[in-house]
Amino acid sequence: MSETPVTHDRLRRLHVAGPELEINGQPLSRLVARVGRTPFYAYDRAALTARVAGLRAALPAEVELHYAVKANPMPAVVGHMAPLVDGFDVASQGELLVALDAGMSPREISFAGPAKTGLELASAVAAGICVNVESELELTRLAAIAERTGWTPRIALRVNPDFELKGAGMKMGGAPRQFGIDAERIPAALESARMLGLALEGLHIFCGSQNLSAEALGDANRKTLDLAARLTDHHRDGFRFVNIGGGYGIPYFPGEKPFDLAAVGAALGGSIAEFRPALGAARIVIELGRYLVGEAGYYVCEVTDVKVSKGQTFAMVNGGLHHHLANSGNFGQVLRKNYPVVVGNRLDAKPVASVTVVGPLCTPLDIVADRMLLPALAVGDLVVVLQSGAYGYTASPQRFLSHPAPVEILV
Repeated sequence: MSETPVTHDRLRRLHVAGPELEINGQPLSRLVARVGRTPFYAYDRAALTARVAGLRAALPAEVELHYAVKANPMPAVVGHMAPLVDGFDVASQGELLVALDAGMSPREISFAGPAKTGLELASAVAAGICVNVESELELTRLAAIAERTGWTPRIALRVNPDFELKGAGMKMGGAPRQFGIDAERIPAALESARMLGLALEGLHIFCGSQNLSAEALGDANRKTLDLAARLTDHHRDGFRFVNIGGGYGIPYFPGEKPFDLAAVGAALGGSIAEFRPALGAARIVIELGRYLVGEAGYYVCEVTDVKVSKGQTFAMVNGGLHHHLANSGNFGQVLRKNYPVVVGNRLDAKPVASVTVVGPLCTPLDIVADRMLLPALAVGDLVVVLQSGAYGYTASPQRFLSHPAPVEILV
């Protein structure tokens, strides 16, 4: 059975120049000439700016917005986001250096991750950023760095909450996790931090990701603020900030629709008002990655061959899972579903046949689109995977079978 093509509604939202896809005003053929080859990723800076503006308009004014750099750490993208958001969250020393190079104040950068090395902790302390502590042992390691160097570590405690984000693509709480310190152990961790003389500034509570339910997001935000309020009772000085994570998803697959951002913003405003007396002056931070950049990205590859095998049409392209692992279905999907795919140089062509688009790798897992209704494809056509701005380039095994890496551009 063939999957339906990209819906007319989604096609209407694409920018076109005649039959061609446009990315921030640039026709696809000109971008191919500009890059000089395919495959490549293209990110639309106008779409990035518009997404942040939309969030600002929908969320309570007091909420601070951080960009989770892991979603797309391309230096040009991070540099573009720096003046638009209030802070960055990083997950490695490499991302830390990119964030600092982009000009973000170290005061507004935090570092999360369950297996930080001594080098990473020392680098974070030296840079003056906030470390989201994931275990009791990290507390003692940070205290040792302070004693050895005389530098004062800035820390927040990452909490493994006793609830999860219902319907999340990836659940990050509510069960045994490698992330953070279990909620019931936080009071003891607060006392340990105090005894070690560490500058404890906040809490980081992240319970899940990739959610499209406004009701579930609103419920998780309320539970997160409730937990933060209860933990504040155990910290005599109060917290400077509470990072309530994110979890905002984007639609990838047939039948999925964007969540109601206005409803999430209204619910969050009500929850903040409810728990503000207990939270004191703590700043409320949300941390978003995929939602900020995912829909601004395009992965472009080129048809190199077309053939029919036992009645099924196959189009071979020069890109695949080594560049875009998530699109191949091998990055968290249980049952593979197609990302939205278009023929970017012929958007006006009608779908006429079931086509399986595959990459150049010697594995049947290398699928770009599986039995999708597409126009008749020819060598040289440009196959474009939409929703490709997050967890694409750096989340893929680019050295697999030693094919060339794709190019990245910010348009």
